Amino acid sequence: MEEAPAAAAPHNPAETRLTVTSPEQMRELGLKLAGLLRAGDLVMLTGELGAGKTTLTRGLGEGLGVRGAVTSPTFVIARVHPSLVDGPPLVHVDAYRLSGGLDDMEDLDLDVSLPESVIVVEWGEGKVEELTDDRLEILIHRAVGDTTDEVRHVTLTGLGDRWAKADLDSLAG
Repeated sequence: MEEAPAAAAPHNPAETRLTVTSPEQMRELGLKLAGLLRAGDLVMLTGELGAGKTTLTRGLGEGLGVRGAVTSPTFVIARVHPSLVDGPPLVHVDAYRLSGGLDDMEDLDLDVSLPESVIVVEWGEGKVEELTDDRLEILIHRAVGDTTDEVRHVTLTGLGDRWAKADLDSLAG
């Protein structure tokens, strides 16, 4: 695995690639990632149906010590999970059913919630990038079709000053 540059410029994203072989490993990745997150972070999750976006977010919620079961918010669009450990709340958004960009999401007040929360948006590509230049984009790729293959290829890309010096490679261990 290639190491991300120690002091990448904001226009040079930090990138880490991982292979995950089970739902438990995906949850564990979320647990580890939670240790790098802080209030004000935006995490965008992209991947096919069943790729593991919600499983990863469950691990994030567990690692952040938030209240409530983290489940897919597909039909409610967004759920707020307050912290039980004096940390930031987790705002979990599923933008799958939203067709437009940030305008369609304006009612969620994500721009207001962002400074004090960790916001995770599933299916957010093309919809929430305008919220901040500093974000972590996570692409989860899995084999599609009739398969029982649990292997997922995960690419984490940190954009902006916030992620330029983040140690994304630490998630591999």
